[in-house]
Amino acid sequence: MAGVKLLGFWASSFAYWVIWTLKLKGINYEYIEEDLRNKSRLLLRHNPVHKKVPNPLLTDAYERAMARFWINFVESKNATFFQFFKSAAGEEQEKAIKETVEILKIIEEQSLGDKKFFGGEAIGLVDIAFGWLAYWFEGIEEAVGTKLLNSTTFPRLHAWIQNFKQVPVIKENLPDRQKLWARSKRFRRV
Repeated sequence: MAGVKLLGFWASSFAYWVIWTLKLKGINYEYIEEDLRNKSRLLLRHNPVHKKVPNPLLTDAYERAMARFWINFVESKNATFFQFFKSAAGEEQEKAIKETVEILKIIEEQSLGDKKFFGGEAIGLVDIAFGWLAYWFEGIEEAVGTKLLNSTTFPRLHAWIQNFKQVPVIKENLPDRQKLWARSKRFRRV
């Protein structure tokens, strides 16, 4: 598998899904940074329909079904998280905060429960899909100026974030925090 090439963008949580998965599986790869304003021929050739940077496996059928459900759940809520990120102060922001808190409650109570990781004691595919909450969401909260996810409001989700960020593969493969936060703040202003 020495020929695996990963086309990514440094700030994309989706690219990190793939990085973490490849690292956890012990698969060697070559990372190629993409300029999203000037996409490479390689990206356009291998992803001609979406023209986007990629996406990332379980053995038990029930585990696969549950993983697919929760991955689809979080992906279907991206618009709500984005609304929280982009909302202006006032009624619009209050509504976005309420909707985001409801989603976080569902994740904590229904998906995570009392487990260390979403799949139990070891990191799995659902953890990778929710991984952006452990790092990128902090930048969103900082850009908005509102902290929603903390040890008081969401103790289990907060503990999961701490556990997730301590997994060596995750810890060693995160974008530069200051650069990411600065990008979030700039993007919010646009």
